[in-house]
Order: sequence, then structure tokens, then C-alpha cells
Amino acid sequence: MADVGPFEAIRYNFDRLGGDVADVIAPPYDVLNQADKDRLLARSDHNIVAIDLPHIPPKSLGPAEVYEQSAKMLSTWLDDQILVREESPAFYLYHQIFEHGGQKYTRRKFICKVRLQAFSDGVILPHEETFGGPKEDRLALTKACKANLSPVFGIYTDPGDAIGKAFAGAGTRAPDAAANVDGVENRLWIVTDAATVEDVVKIMSDKRLFIADGHHRYGTALNYRDQIAKDKGRLEANDPVNFVMMVLGSMDDPGSLILPYNRVLVGAGASTDRLAEAWSAGCEVCDAGAADLVLHDGAQGSERPLRFINREHLKTLEPSKSSAWHSLDAAYVHRYLLDELSKGLDVTVRYVKSADAARSTAKSENGVALLVNATQMAQLRDVSEAGELMPQKSTYFYPKLATGFAINPLS
Repeated sequence: MADVGPFEAIRYNFDRLGGDVADVIAPPYDVLNQADKDRLLARSDHNIVAIDLPHIPPKSLGPAEVYEQSAKMLSTWLDDQILVREESPAFYLYHQIFEHGGQKYTRRKFICKVRLQAFSDGVILPHEETFGGPKEDRLALTKACKANLSPVFGIYTDPGDAIGKAFAGAGTRAPDAAANVDGVENRLWIVTDAATVEDVVKIMSDKRLFIADGHHRYGTALNYRDQIAKDKGRLEANDPVNFVMMVLGSMDDPGSLILPYNRVLVGAGASTDRLAEAWSAGCEVCDAGAADLVLHDGAQGSERPLRFINREHLKTLEPSKSSAWHSLDAAYVHRYLLDELSKGLDVTVRYVKSADAARSTAKSENGVALLVNATQMAQLRDVSEAGELMPQKSTYFYPKLATGFAINPLS
């Protein structure tokens, strides 16, 4: 099963920063634009985006010199002791404390290295389809820096909280680094205690990992490993390129939240009346409390709650899919309502996280927001274990992980 271990991370010099890393960490690179990068660099010219986001947009390959500059900067920061290399292998206990829906949560995770395995091995599993697009940018950055700069987010089952108990002692002392960013308190502890490390490695050895976020980063790590193996002719079992940096958390943790990922339909066919008519075989108007989907009219500001009435039809459309996949609201919306019942309608789908942002987008683009219910954690597990993928943007894990707490050197 999963081969999880500690590693000698490259990290910021926490002592020099007084333990406050708020000015040097950043959200994941793939949610940032140029204005975001400029804002972060205005806080500190040593913010991780200076290295991790050399080219915008990151879905396209930039000129070779931008990746060379990132590698040079990484080396310079190490020489200047802005970044330091951990002296002994460590796990990095990582907590995020936040509020949602008026309730306070703590999401508990740890940063580690994980041996790369093909999805077909059934040990590390994807959970949703991803949009196509070149991964050359991330591969070029990995080649230049010879490091994983941002982690893959993975989850595992742990109903007895064995990992939480193993790390319990570490979390009682003051964190080695902390950052309050956008209302989320991030705390990090360096864990080198041999007994704790041994316990965590043993507990994780019978786990299956599910990728929550970072499918493209995992794919890039596989591609990089395969290229290095080709160049070398063979790899030793413990060659660093056989591993990828991951942040792992329990799907049974009360702080492990999946929020809805909403859609906005724009185009000539995007009106609540036309959609409700086209979808009449699959939906009916209902009370708001019973809704599977709410249509928000951007022009009028009105909302129409709908209930799904023909879930069995998914079995006809996709007979080879599992019952877990058939239970997905996202599958019903995409495969039935959009692919089948919206034929002939001129609509384009936009993906927006929060309901407020979806309403705002619908208003600005004269469209209709589709406000959906959140995918359940059990559905993610069951679909993944069936070897299937959810439709794209079926899950939004909140909050996003911070980039910059640890870098995994690959040489």
C-alpha cells in the first residue's frame, strides 16, 4: 500500500522570520493571476511565488529563461540562508484553523514524501476528471529546480484517528511556523521524534491515498520520474525522483470539508424558464429545503429550486458506471441535464466556487447560476475505489493549502 516517509525539506529559515511566515507563503499557483503575484511580492520579495510562479498563465509553457531564473533564485536563497535544508528527515504537522458557516474547524494534516505509483496500481487514486491543458510549465519548473515546490493534497481513511493520536504530542507545543492568511490560521510543527515517525510510517503503510487536489502536480511528478529514469537507464529504489511531496489528511477529520463547486451557464439559452422547460423530464420545482439544484437568474435575481426526478435514467445513459457514480449530483447535472436535455440550447459552462460568486457572475454575464449541493466524502471514496472519475469540478476542498511551508528536493 502507501509508502509514506519523512524527508529533509528545504524550508524558510523560521528563526530569521520569528516563526511568522505570512509574508512568504502563498495560495496554490494554479489559482493565482498576475495581480495576485504582484500583491504577494509586494508583501515580500522572498514570497514563494517568485520561484513557484515564473510564468503566467502556468497552463502554458513559458520561455526557458523564466525557469532558469527560478532555479537560480532557489539556489541564491539557500546560499543566503533565506531557505535552509532540514538537518534530519522530518514530518511536518500542518493544521489549518478556520471558520465556515459560523462554525470553527481545525483541519489536521501532515507534509511528507510519498512513493509514486501508477493509478492502475490501486494505491494512489484520482477522484475526478481534470481539464486538459499542457503540463509543460510544471515539468519545466521541476526540471530546472529539481524539486517539488508545491504539494499534492491527499486524503485517507482513519476513523479511529490513529494518525492524530500518533502526532498528538507534537501539536501540544508552540508551532515552529505560523501564518494568518485570508482569515485562515496556518500552523506548522517540525516532527523528527523517531518513535512518532516510526508510528506514522507504520500506520500509513496499509492506507490507500485519494488525491483531493493536485492531480496535475501528481501527473507531473510521474512524468519527471519517467524522464529521469530514461536518462539514467535505471533508478535506485530510493532515488528522490521516485517520491512526491504530499500533504495528507484524514477524510474522517471533522475539519475535512468538501464545499460545492457551482456552475454558471451563459449564452442565448441561459434563462431559468428555458432551462426548466428543457429539463422538465429530469427536474421539477420544489420547496427550497428539498432542492437538489437551485437556478439563480442573474438578470432578475430570482431563484428556482429544483428536485431531480429521474436519477434512474443515469443507469441507462451510463450502464457500466457504479451505483456510487450514479448517485452523484454532478453526474446528473453534466451527463443528463447538460449533455442530454440541453441539446440545442446555446449555453457555455463556467465554474465558480462560492454561491455568492456564482450569483455575481450570473449577474455580470446575464446568465444562470446552478447552485449545487456538496459532494459527500463517502461518495468520493466509493467512486475512486470503483476505479471511476467524477465529472470535473465536483469537489472544492476548503481551505486551500498554503504553498511555501516545505519544498521537496529531488536531487
